[in-house]
This record gives sequence, C-alpha cells and structure tokens, in this order.
Amino acid sequence: MPRDFIPRTVMRGMVRTSVRPILSPSLPVTKQRLALDALGRVASLPPGTSITETTLGDRPADLLEVGTPATDRAILYLHGGGYTLGSRRTHRALAVHLAAATGSPVHALDYRLAPEDPYPAAVEDCVAAVTALFESGLEPSRVAIVGDSAGGGLALATAIHLRDHGGPLPGVLGLISPWADLTLDHLEPVANDPMLRREWLESCAPAYAGDLDRADPAVSPALADLAGLPPMVVHAGSDEILLGDAETIVKRARAAGVPVDYEFLDGCWHVMHLHAGLVRESTQAVELLATALARAAALDS
Repeated sequence: MPRDFIPRTVMRGMVRTSVRPILSPSLPVTKQRLALDALGRVASLPPGTSITETTLGDRPADLLEVGTPATDRAILYLHGGGYTLGSRRTHRALAVHLAAATGSPVHALDYRLAPEDPYPAAVEDCVAAVTALFESGLEPSRVAIVGDSAGGGLALATAIHLRDHGGPLPGVLGLISPWADLTLDHLEPVANDPMLRREWLESCAPAYAGDLDRADPAVSPALADLAGLPPMVVHAGSDEILLGDAETIVKRARAAGVPVDYEFLDGCWHVMHLHAGLVRESTQAVELLATALARAAALDS
C-alpha cells in the first residue's frame, strides 16, 4: 500500500461516514467494539515492522518495533475509545508509526474496559504495566507514557497515581487529544468534529466512573492537582469537540510548574494521528509528537 495516499479531506469524509456512526449510544458496546476492530485493520505500516504478542503487568500487550530499535528506552502506549472500546489492534498504525519515528520499542496495552470493569480497573492495569517496564531494568526517565483520547486521560491518571504513591515517574507524558474531564464541562460546541458527538461521550462517562462522581479527580484527572508531574507533550486539533480538555490540562499543568509542549493542529480532528501512513498530515503529526517527546525526555540521546 503506498504511503500517505489519502487526502485529508477525503479521510475526513470517511471518518464521518464510517467511524462516527459506530460511536453511538444506540449501538450496543459489543457491536461498537467489533466494528471498530474491523476498521483498525485498514492500515499502512512502515517497512521492517515487527509485532510480538506479549503481556505487560499481566495484561495482553503488543511489542511494536521498526527496524532495530534502541534497547535503553521504551514507550507505553494507551489506546483511546471512550474507556469502553478500542484495543492494541485498533490503534496499531498510530503506535507503530510512533515506534518508527522515535526509534523506541512501543508497548501497546490492552487495559480492562468499562462497563464490565469501571474505574479503577484501567488505571490499575496501566500502573502495573509501566511498573513492569521500570522493573525490567529501564531507567524510569527513559520511559514515556503516551495515550490518545481516553488513553490520554489514563496516561495522566497513571502519572498522578505514581506520584501520589511515591513511585518513580516516567520521563515524559504524551497526550493526544486527551479526554480527561468526564464532566464534559469543557466540550467545544463545534460542528466540525467528524468523529465525536456529545451523546456518545455522555454514555461512556458514567460507564467508566461507576459509583464515583464524574467530577472526582480520580476519574477526571484534568481536575486533579498536577504539580510534580513529568513534562508533557499535548496535541489537539482545531476541529475536535474535546479541544477544551487539552487546553484545560495545558493551563493547569503550566500553572502547577509542569513543562508543557502544546501543539495546536489547525484543520485536524480528534486523534487524526490514527491515520498515520495513510494521510500525510497524520504521519507528520506523529513525527512532530516523536520529536517533542525526545526533546522533553532526551529519548533520542
């Protein structure tokens, strides 16, 4: 399959007609998962990609490598999907292109999903996974946690948990279009988001929060104290309903003294990085993320 052959405008239309209908509260979660997994098979991976099924922190994971990666660093990748959908397979293209752009092994984790396993199951899985990487002999400062959408929220929640429990912290957090405020108080009233609708987010939020108030910082880490967290790289698109979440995190993190590299991607929608290898701007966004991660945590040295 040729690289970056789909124009951005064409992909926007494809997302609106194929992904948006799947992300609907009128469709049972089991059917949403099956449909999203099927769409995840449409991908263009870099030459030299190696995919090894493994476990990390007792959860299924993929070890993704391109070429001959460095052995002294790693990335833990947390997929999005509203805390109810998605898998290491649905987000494989993004994670593999991140591996290619950083020269690092990427561990894509299958954490437990709501509603079967509400909070704190996913956070527990992510903490166990990154702890396993630390215990493998890697310096924590050489480990990055990267996630998109709900995975971005989990990356933030994982770092907060590690900080609050006195554990070592990763070198950097990468948050792509993070969903980290389940109150939905910062949603953008835009008609340009081809993927997400408030109605679907409203169905996912209580499924993940379970018995907790959605304003509890445990489930909405954008509302937590962010002091003492690692440097962050945050990406968000101009045409996404969750833009406010990213900007809230950036504002609160900077106010707490956390270094933040914020990239506002004009003309991009929610996690347009998913189409890396198919859409030139998506591939460029992943490469931009990789450069910023390396700059924040010296992952390229």
